[in-house]
Amino acid sequence: MKTHTELLQIADRIRAIARNGQFYALNEYDKERYDELLDLSNRLTATLTNTEIETVAACYTPATDYVTPKVDIRAVVFDDKERILLVRERADGKWSLPGGWGDVGFSPGEVAVKEVREETGYEVTPMRLLAILDMSRHNHPPTPHYTYKIFIRCTLTGGAPQTAFDTLDVGFFTLDTLPPLSAERVTREEIELMYDFLHNPHKEAITD
Repeated sequence: MKTHTELLQIADRIRAIARNGQFYALNEYDKERYDELLDLSNRLTATLTNTEIETVAACYTPATDYVTPKVDIRAVVFDDKERILLVRERADGKWSLPGGWGDVGFSPGEVAVKEVREETGYEVTPMRLLAILDMSRHNHPPTPHYTYKIFIRCTLTGGAPQTAFDTLDVGFFTLDTLPPLSAERVTREEIELMYDFLHNPHKEAITD
């Protein structure tokens, strides 16, 4: 029997085919078939994520080009005590690496710097890419979006802790004292991987 994650991957793939088909369809018959596929994929996603179908459908604008995954960028920042920087998310009250969706007009490194500054008050400099992961393959709960996660190691250069409109708290934690994590954004296994990079500085960046 397929797991929820596997079924959600199937729904994501059907949705991508449907949205690309809507964009490239040459006649009304084909367009209606792709419309039906899109509705079915939205219904399946709504069931698997326990979300209203209207909410799922609203996540996706009409396709104006080939459909691609969304990109989530996370900054990996350690202090001189080997503690990792986390923020407490207002959305669920749990903790995550600072970061968010990629922004048009900003490079991945610039997004990491911006998100750290806005969410924590700290200033950082991007140093190196650590990992590009397919979110669906790393024990995250089902979500409406198919997402690639980019982890960028950053060096702390200044600033002072402060919260933002979407964060409740800021702190540094050891691997042994991690608070409850916002699993939609980061998993313990991913943070363990970040520590592996910390302790093995010559480890090559990884990708799925």
